[in-house]
This record gives sequence, C-alpha cells and structure tokens, in this order.
Amino acid sequence: MAGVFTESNYENAVLQLFTQILGYSYAYGPDIERDYHSPLYEDELLPALRAVNPALPQAALDDAVYKLKNFASGSLLQKNMVFTDYLQNGVPVKFVVKGEERAGLVYLVDYQRPENNRFTAVNQWTVVENSEKRADVVLFVNGLPLVVVELKSPSREETDASAAYRQLRNYMHEIPSLFIYNQVCVMSDLTTSKAGTITSGEDRFMEWKTKDGSYENTQHTQFDTFFEGIFEKTRFLDILRNFICFNVDGANTFKILAGYHQYFAVKKAIESTRHATVTDGKGGVFWHTQGSGKSLSMVFYAHYLQKALESPTIVVITDRNDLDNQLYGQFSRCRDFLRQTPQQAESRQHLQELLAGRQANGIIFTTMQKFEETGEPLSERRNIVVMADEAHRGQYGLTERVVTRQNEKGELEVRTSIGTARIIRDSLPNATYIGFTGTPISARDRSTRDVFGDYIDIYDMTRAVEDGATRPVYYESRVIHLKLDENTLKLIDAEYDLMAENADPYVIEKSKKELGQMEAILGADQTIASLVDDILDHYENYRAHLLTGKAMIVAYSRPIAMKIYKRILELRPAWTEKVGVVMTQGNNDPEEWREIIGNKAHKEELARKFKDNDSPLKIAIVVDMWLTGFDVPSLATMYVYKPMAGHNLMQAIARVNRVFRDKEGGLVVDYVGIAAALKQAMNDYTVRDKKNYGDPDVGKAAYPKFLEKLEVCRDLFHGFDYTGFLTGDDLEKARMISGGVNFLLGQSVSERSLPDSEKTQNVYIKEALLLRQALSLCSSMVDERTRFEAAYFEAVRTMLVRLTTGGTGKKFTLPEVNQRINELLKHSIQSEGVINLFSDVGTEFSLFDPKFLEEIAGMKEKNLAVELLKKLIAEQVSIYRRTNLVKSEKFSEIIQSAMNRYLNGMLTNEEVIQELLKLAKEISNAHAEGEKLGLTAEELAFYDAITKPQAIKDFYERDELIAITKELTDLLRQNRTIDWQKKESARAGMRRLVKRLLKKHKYPPEGMEDAVQTVMSQCEMWTDAMET
Repeated sequence: MAGVFTESNYENAVLQLFTQILGYSYAYGPDIERDYHSPLYEDELLPALRAVNPALPQAALDDAVYKLKNFASGSLLQKNMVFTDYLQNGVPVKFVVKGEERAGLVYLVDYQRPENNRFTAVNQWTVVENSEKRADVVLFVNGLPLVVVELKSPSREETDASAAYRQLRNYMHEIPSLFIYNQVCVMSDLTTSKAGTITSGEDRFMEWKTKDGSYENTQHTQFDTFFEGIFEKTRFLDILRNFICFNVDGANTFKILAGYHQYFAVKKAIESTRHATVTDGKGGVFWHTQGSGKSLSMVFYAHYLQKALESPTIVVITDRNDLDNQLYGQFSRCRDFLRQTPQQAESRQHLQELLAGRQANGIIFTTMQKFEETGEPLSERRNIVVMADEAHRGQYGLTERVVTRQNEKGELEVRTSIGTARIIRDSLPNATYIGFTGTPISARDRSTRDVFGDYIDIYDMTRAVEDGATRPVYYESRVIHLKLDENTLKLIDAEYDLMAENADPYVIEKSKKELGQMEAILGADQTIASLVDDILDHYENYRAHLLTGKAMIVAYSRPIAMKIYKRILELRPAWTEKVGVVMTQGNNDPEEWREIIGNKAHKEELARKFKDNDSPLKIAIVVDMWLTGFDVPSLATMYVYKPMAGHNLMQAIARVNRVFRDKEGGLVVDYVGIAAALKQAMNDYTVRDKKNYGDPDVGKAAYPKFLEKLEVCRDLFHGFDYTGFLTGDDLEKARMISGGVNFLLGQSVSERSLPDSEKTQNVYIKEALLLRQALSLCSSMVDERTRFEAAYFEAVRTMLVRLTTGGTGKKFTLPEVNQRINELLKHSIQSEGVINLFSDVGTEFSLFDPKFLEEIAGMKEKNLAVELLKKLIAEQVSIYRRTNLVKSEKFSEIIQSAMNRYLNGMLTNEEVIQELLKLAKEISNAHAEGEKLGLTAEELAFYDAITKPQAIKDFYERDELIAITKELTDLLRQNRTIDWQKKESARAGMRRLVKRLLKKHKYPPEGMEDAVQTVMSQCEMWTDAMET
C-alpha cells in the first residue's frame, strides 16, 4: 500500500537506528546458514569468547559453550536465572593444562572494554521448537540473543503494543529456548515503546524516557529516545551487569529490569557518594515517590557501590522495626545479585560486633534506636556508607532540643535531647551518609540537608503516574455521612487553627492525646455505628468486587479500631475471616483484645493473608502499622478515619497507588476531612522545579536572618538574666525557663490596651518561631553555645504557646471535634465523580444482554454508567479491529463522536448513555447479520469489505457477492504461509492472487477502483490476525 507506514517500514527504521546511530552490525535472519533449533548465533559466539578471554585455552571455552547449550532440567525462569548469573559473573569451567585440572571463569562479555564485544541486530530470526516462529528483531551480544523486539504496525488501529506483548508471551510458550538467554523484552508500535523481562506482566513493561538522565519533557517519549536510551553500547552493558536482578521468593520469584529513573538516579547517587567520601560525608538525598521502586533502587545502589568504592561496609538504618524487617527482606531476596547475605543487628552490642569483625564488605541492617549517647564511636573506619530510609523524619535532627514537662508534683522538669542524627554521626564519625525518601523534604526542614546534603535525584508522583510506575490516587469525601453538627466542627476548627499557627506538630499531637475529647466524639457509639454503616454500604456496593476486594480502614486510635471491628462483626457475623485488626499490643489491654490482636506470629500470618490475592482476608483495620513500607499491589481502597498530614499522609495513601493488573488507581475515602491536608501535601509533593527545594547555599542566606532574630529575642528579654540556662544544671535550666515565661507574661500586664498582635508575648512567640525556622536552615553554621541559647528561646516559646492556647490545662468540651472535618465542609470540596471501572465485567456479563444494558442505564451513578458502557463497547470494537476493517472503522467513529460531544458538554450523562446503548444494539445486530447471510464472522468481514461502497450492491446479486466472499476466504486460507508477514515478496504474491480472483468476477465495477483498496486492506488485516 503506497503511502502507508507498515510494520515492515517500522522494522527497517528500527534497524537503521541500530546500525547508523548505535553502531550495531546487521544481519538478515533468513540469509544465515544455521540450525533453526538453536537460538544462539554460533558464528559469532566462539570468536567473541576468544576475544574476551584471550588467556584461556580452547578447552575452557568449549566447556563454557557446552554449559550455554545444556541447562539442567527446570523451568524457563530457573534456566534464565542460571544464564543471567553466567552473563553477569562468568561461566565456571574446568579444564586440563599439562595433565593438571584447573578451574576458572569464562566471561561472556567484556564489561571494561565495550569495543571488544560484538553487537548485532538481526531481523526475522527463526527458531523451531514447539512450533516455528520468527521474532521481528533480536539483539545479539557476542552471539547471545539477549533482547527480543516485537514490533507492530504504527498505522493500523487493530494492532498495538499490547498485541506485541501477547506475541512475546506466545513466543515464550512456543520457542522457550530463545528466552533462556533473554535479558530484555521490547514491545513497540512507534507510539509506545516499552521494555520488561520474561516475568513482567504487561502493566510492568516500562518506557525509557531519556538518553542522558535529564527528565525534561518525559510525558511522551519518542521511539528513538527509547532505543538509544537503553541500547547505547556502554549503557546497555552497564544495565546487563548492574541493573537486572531476581527477587527470589519461591513461587513468587520474578526478574527485575531497572526503570530509567532508577538507573540514572543510582548512577548519580554513586557519583555523589564517591565525592562525599573525600569531602564532607554528605552523599545527598534520593527522593523517589512511594511505589516507584525505591527499595529496589536501594538494592541496585548497594550492588553498584561494592565495585565503585572497593567493597565498603553498608549500614542500612530505618526508624521502625517493621520497616527494618521489610527492607531487610527485600535485600535478602536479592542476595544472589548482591553476592553477600545481609545481616540484621539484634542490639547495639551486636551492631558493634558486626562492624568490628570486618574491614570491608557486609550489609548490616539496624534501627536508629540501637544508637545511643556514648562517648565511644562504634567504628572510625572511612569505608562505611550509611543508607537511611525515609530520611526526613523528625528523628534526624542534629541540634540539641530542650524538652520540658511537669512532674506529678507540678514541678517543671527539663532535659536536653540530642538529635538522633548527631548520635549516629558521633557513632560513625567518618562514614558517608545518603538518605532515601518517598516523600519530599519540607522546604523548612534543613536538618535533613545538614545530615545528608541536597537532592541527588527527584522522581515525583506526577512523573511516576505518567510513567505507569504508580497509579493515581483519587479522593472521595464521605464526611457528611457522619451527621456531625456544624457548630461542633467550627469550635474545634478555631482551636486547632490557633494551635497550628504557633505550635509544633508534636505539641498538637500531644495535646490531642492528653485532652482526649476527639476520642470521645470519634469513638462515640452513635458515630461508630454511622461510620461502619457507611463503610459497609460503600464497600459492598462499590469496592468489594473491584480487583481482589482488598481494603484498609485507618482508625483514629486502638480503642476505636476495636470498636469498628466489633461493630462490623455485629452487622456481618460471617465475616470473621474477612476482617482483621493489625495494631500493637499494650500492657493494659483488655483480655478480649489480646485474642484479636494476637502475637508477632499472628500479625505475620495476617500480613501473608492480606498479600495473598486469593485469601478470604479482605479488610484490614489499622492504626499505625502497615501505613508505611507495607505493599499489597491489589489494595485499591483506603477508608480514612484518622487525621493525618504531610509526609505521614502521603506515606499512608501510597498504600493504594501500587500497580496491579488493570487497576485504574487507588481510592481514598475520607471520613475526617483530610482534603485540605491532602491538597497541601500533594502540592508540595508534585512540584517539578528543583529550584523550589532550595539552593545549596540557602544556609548562608539564612544565617544573617538567624542572627537578626536572635538579637530580637535577646532584646525582648532585656532586663532578665538567663545565663544560668547556659551554665547550670537541669534544675537551674527549669528555673530559667519558668522565670523567662513569667518575665514575658509580666510585660503584657501593662499592655492591655494594645492589639493582641503587638503584645510582647505574642510578638515573642512569632519571632522565636522565626528564629527556630532560621536555625533549622543553618544549624551546621552555628556554634554550640549559641545553639543552646536558641534552644532556651524555643523552650520558652513552647511553654508560652501551651499557656496561651490551652495546650496543657484547658479541656476541650464534648461538642468539639477535629478542625479538619470542618475544613472540608467550609470549602465544599466534593468527590469528583469517582469512577469504578469493573475491568473484568466483560467476562461476567454479555454486552448484548438487554437486561444487563437496562441495569446500567438505570444506575444512579451516571458517570460510572458512561464509563462502564464505554469500556464494554470499546472492548467489542477492539475485537472488530483485529478482524473486520469496515465495521471497526464505523463503530470507532460513532463511539469517538459520542464521547467528544459528551466531553465538550454537548451531551448530558443520560444522552450519552442512550447513544452508547444504541451503538451496543448496532453491534449486537452486526453479530446476527452474518448468520442471516450464512457467513461466518471471518467471511462476513470480507463481505463487508467487498460491499463497502453502497452502490456495489446495484451491480451484483447478493448471491454473487456471497460467492466472491467465500471464494476469497478459501483462497487466502489455502495460500497462507509463514512468510506473509515477513517477506514483502510474499505479501506482493498474496495481493496478486486476490486481484486475479476479483478480476475474474469483474470486480470492481468501472469507476469504483478504490473499492479494491478496502478489500486489500481487509486481506492484510486477516493475514496479520492469523499470525498473532
């Protein structure tokens, strides 16, 4: 077909890219004399092995080739694991030299000198095994078929990258020996190009969006960026050796190819770490959004680091035992790739022993709690790299903080708290530190940068969703269903607004716990009853049958979690295996709780069941556990009954953003008004411009600001001597703090006529807060005595805030409730037509069942009805696209027109539903059309093509047209060969046969020559469909 860019044209374009741009050699598969039962390119294999291993005798190379051709019995995956080990680390061989047996390694690739390897692109590579198949393009390195590329025509709607994926899966069944050696599978139709491994589901194939590591304009990637990005020779060898591994987990073992964001970020992190080891020890912060493979990026980094820094000891620090176990588990499953077994430190002493017992190597996991204030460092070695997970939590402070509290006698007690980061630094003074995080560092949080340095790489939520590395998270408000009084909400709103303005988050949280009235309202029997009623209604009607039906309920507190659990079982007594509670145990828990919460083994069993898609456990009720680092990809629904904000909120909702089959996204159902907090966190989270995260020199800019605010605070304390705080013991410090508060409050007595904003205590609260914020930006530049002075001003500020905003003594009344609920009501933020797409509905219902169509049309959720109908009809149209050219064009135009008018506001929900129902009936009638004519679906496609011009029927009798149709179908069946898709000469032969037959029947009539083109297109579609 002149002017149409076919699959053959695209194949040539890809081959030209490999030869002209990337410098690969080229060969045409059918021209190579070889045994089709072997997938190896043996003409290149032995010469390449000699070049890579010049010092080894022929006997060693022969033994390696024998091992490459003969794998022990096992699954395709097991054989691929063995070969991948050969490829990355060499083939162990035995050979005899002068009568003496020796052992050695035959390397398959020269990783140090890329030019010493043979890179060849071959098209139409035939392999005969269970059947005969030809791969479009195979990339060989040293005669080994490491990459299979399956292409689809860019100009045909009926074939796309998904069809290429299905073809690859088919090849794995029909010619599995080709995939023993496979490292990368590629599917491409020009518009979409994606890479995966032999275990990747289609949803795990990923685009490669950059050639050089810059992330600009990565929303849509051109095919040349994809191929050049991965297969540039030096980079491709780097990927083969350092960025492909196996997650070994019994029957759940899978093979991993790093994504482009992981590859370039790890490379940047290695360079940053190299620089840090000889400078300030700050390796930087690696921010990759939750769900985008951060744990695996840490594995790739640890693997690469061993070569880059000559076997350092790696210490991985987390801040919670459950996170430590999860990350340790991930590293353990990749221990073959890491070539060493990670170890967990049981105690500080054990950690010291693990570090002391080696001068190099080792991957040691520990929690930050195992570091404590001592005069002795754990190790003074320089070749230690500390990897900190979730590097921005508050525990990483470097500065001293004064903590005050009242004892039972009402006396003020003071202690100085040293940031955990300082303790860890003192314990490993010469180590290099690198932070990994899934959420952004707050713009005001400089302590994280003081420990780790600035960002190495940012891969935010927006980009992760664009790339398909995560799924989008949708939000739905159900706050109104709790029927809380609006006046109630306003009271609490005002209280927390005041507190949030002047107090730290930890002060607010502490006050919530002490006051407890939130608990009283959110835990009231009536409120819990309405909450559970609504959750059950929402879950059973909208979410239970979506994917695997997994859902998580986040409860405000442990008692409320138990109330929710008991209420669910009261209403659904048969759900004992369907619902579970996951939370920590307390010493004072009621006896009946213990049976439900269970011990550590019980929690591990619950985790196993919740991750098992086929398990009856569908709903997990949690409080804090499982909200970070716990991955269940099929989890799609989270019911939130707990106020959260910032990175804690982002960590929690990321539980539902994992990729799973055709999951459209995760749904967060909000019962406590987190909308504003979510909006704020999302805004911080998805900022694209790195400039917004601060210049490395911000500390210098902040230092003058710190000195300015320090002088302001000193001036406000003029007349009060607080030097005892800097030199005295803890008792003296306590006296100084209470004395300072008393002094400032005394100033306010004479200021009653002044506006509140001008009163000394309020001016001080504001200025001291600015002082603290400025210090957080430049703390590394401030001497110890001045830091202690700033700590004094902060302790006074904290105590003033408590006194003036009711932070200690004031009780919240029963009608008050958390302000975030009211925030949602005030802003009238509503769910944006949350769409629940039943991805498997096509297999459960027939599109042509009138009863089913009526049910959809009658749904109250009109957005859902539209999406459901559109999805079902599109599925039917896609079937036509593979078989019937004429009808697929017709139906595609109708559905596209209807949806465009709908989206442009020209059709209402009800009108577009009627249009879609009408189209569904047309498709249904089309099914029956062939039966009336006595034609199969296959024959009907040719009949439609032959009769596309309506005037054709004026020239021929219907029986004559049916006869042409049947003869044409028989002709194509009889002459079909495997070469139709492969050789242009074979396709030309097919076209000649068709034209000859049509001419015999005097088709087409004069003046309708274009009709032949439609018939030819249908014939080519038919041959493509036969092949796929």
